[in-house]
Amino acid sequence: MQSEKPSSLFAWYVVIVLTACYTLSFIDRQILSLLVGPIKKDLALSDTGIGLLQGLAFSLFYTFLGLPLGRIADTKNRRNLMGVSVLLWSFFTGMCSLARSFWSLVLTRVGVGFGEAGLSPAAYSMFSDMFSKDRLGVVMSTYYMGVFLGQSLALLVGGTTVQAVSHMQSITVPVLGTMAPWRLTFLIAAGPGIPFALLVFTLREPIRRGLLATGGGGTRLSGRETLAQVGKRWGSVIGINVGMICQAICNYGFMAWAPTYFSRIHHWMPAQTGRALGIIIATFGCAGMIVGGRISDVRMKKGIYDAPVRIGVPSAIGTAIFFPLAFFVHDPAWSIALICPALFFLALPMGTTAAALQLIFPNQVRAQVSAFYLFCLNLGGLSLGPLMPGVLNDYVFHNEMAIGTSLAITIGAGALLMLVAFSFTQRPYRDDYRMLHPMEAEQAAKAA
Repeated sequence: MQSEKPSSLFAWYVVIVLTACYTLSFIDRQILSLLVGPIKKDLALSDTGIGLLQGLAFSLFYTFLGLPLGRIADTKNRRNLMGVSVLLWSFFTGMCSLARSFWSLVLTRVGVGFGEAGLSPAAYSMFSDMFSKDRLGVVMSTYYMGVFLGQSLALLVGGTTVQAVSHMQSITVPVLGTMAPWRLTFLIAAGPGIPFALLVFTLREPIRRGLLATGGGGTRLSGRETLAQVGKRWGSVIGINVGMICQAICNYGFMAWAPTYFSRIHHWMPAQTGRALGIIIATFGCAGMIVGGRISDVRMKKGIYDAPVRIGVPSAIGTAIFFPLAFFVHDPAWSIALICPALFFLALPMGTTAAALQLIFPNQVRAQVSAFYLFCLNLGGLSLGPLMPGVLNDYVFHNEMAIGTSLAITIGAGALLMLVAFSFTQRPYRDDYRMLHPMEAEQAAKAA
């Protein structure tokens, strides 16, 4: 049942609940990065295998199932879809604890991706029905804080947990019996799934706004009509997707291998790594997203319609400078200091680009376009980001101690490609915004 336009208080309650769920999803994704050592030993894996588990194994179903789930979000109840999704990915996170081989762990990671694919497209669509255009940048950036909050909590709590149980050879769990400590970590991460899903079911489905009338007088678009809407805006869609694939390569590459870098190169313990990275990821990552969203919203009010994608240019420049430096310096204190501004710049466009797509498409297409955006982001970024440093280690440098150089190459190349993509996307995006909002653009032109 759809509700009338929600109050501002309830709208922000929806944002907080869904941000909490998004945070939980990233805890379940990130926790594996702290368990590289024991998993490699227990299952006899290479760095390439670990890269596949952190990237492609998760992103495979997340990527491809996002498209039909986006269609469901555009036509069915979005709240119910998100609640079921939380339950599914939490279940499969717990099942990771039972994996006895590389392929069984692959299958459970695929299941985690399957569950998480239903959250973000529906959330994006919901936010666009609950907030005005000039507030959507901050709203999306708040939601995207879940990326860094989840990664931070996984490092902080997970690092402490891993170190606390690392001295134990095995742990006895009721019903499940005796298991290695790394397996227990997955069970702990899966625990909050049920209460978080119950929170989602307290939300109400808002009325869909900004619907495009079809030729037959209805509002539901066919698959062909949906593709036609995307085709009209192909320049913006390709530019934003390519830019954020490159951004995701930088982000997921760093998140997947930074704990291993500090462990191998600087001999840090899991708890020490978790505390250091967890604090700066939460602080500087979230700060970058909020600043990016705020800058975008202020410029949108001034009639700078390409503001949501323009923010990607300084992001790419800062990322290309600070991240490679962080992995080339020999002092771990300098590495941490350089990662702080690197994360700030990397985070600037994460909420604004998701909002950008919502601002140029009619309501019936928004979740599907968001699903396609996540399809590209994860097929490219989430697959290649964790994979490339492992491949460089195994097949180029033939040395696992080259992880810093491998990370610097992966992130530096991704940032430079990101700069090119966002630079060429600004003009088509302005045209596409004016196409959907002609009266607003005309009034801005007269005022200028």
